[in-house]
Amino acid sequence: MFESIILLLIQICFVVAIAYIVLWVLSALGVSLPPKVVQIFWIIVVLIVILLLYRMLAPSLRGGKLFGLLDMIPMLT
Repeated sequence: MFESIILLLIQICFVVAIAYIVLWVLSALGVSLPPKVVQIFWIIVVLIVILLLYRMLAPSLRGGKLFGLLDMIPMLT
């Protein structure tokens, strides 16, 4: 469990670093992007990170249990 969390954090760092480097290289080349385009770019990066988080939590969510928290709620029948 801890290994998957650490690997996920590393993947998130790589995604954000690559996004930042892309924007930095474009600005270094003289390509001026409008602020709205940069905002949309970062929103796409955040959505990718959310998908990574979902991929890690999906096995827990499929069984109806999220780290055992839902076990404390009695089943309604």
